[in-house]
Amino acid sequence: MNVITTEFPGLIILEPKVFEDSRGYFFESYNNSTFEQAGISNKFVQDNQSKSSYGVLRGLHYQLDPFAQAKLVRVVQGKVLDVAVDLRQGSPTYKKWHGEILSADNKKQMFIPRGFAHGFLVLSETAEFLYKCDNFYSREHDGGIRLDDPEIGIDWQVAKEHLIISDKDVKLPYLQNATANFQFNS
Repeated sequence: MNVITTEFPGLIILEPKVFEDSRGYFFESYNNSTFEQAGISNKFVQDNQSKSSYGVLRGLHYQLDPFAQAKLVRVVQGKVLDVAVDLRQGSPTYKKWHGEILSADNKKQMFIPRGFAHGFLVLSETAEFLYKCDNFYSREHDGGIRLDDPEIGIDWQVAKEHLIISDKDVKLPYLQNATANFQFNS
């Protein structure tokens, strides 16, 4: 597996080695030893899956401490723009965002450490999105920021009038008014 570090401490892109032949393909999507060598020692406790249509934007979500979640995300059908925003105070990439195209074709995965807001936009007709979490969901610790926060300035690559956003996500606060209790630990 090809491990690609980003400028964001702890945010890692993983590209599997895909073996293809006339029958189809095979690849290893998770290997604890490989992930530990990449610095990912999280124990995943919950798997989630969603299916969405073109223009659906889910996010930007996070869970507050002590229920913060690291996530390992990938797409098994379709294509998305996956975005992570660093909310860890003291981080050299605080308030910056990283976007990555994840698709069934490229089979990339992104590991998002605790302390990031996360969202994705569907760029294909439909997309099935999988993510492993290292902590359980807690409604009381649910947090989020607006997808169009000017302080962050995410380029979603699709005109706003084509986006499909939940009522909950439309009502999320801007970062300056959001609660985020994350600290960067180098």
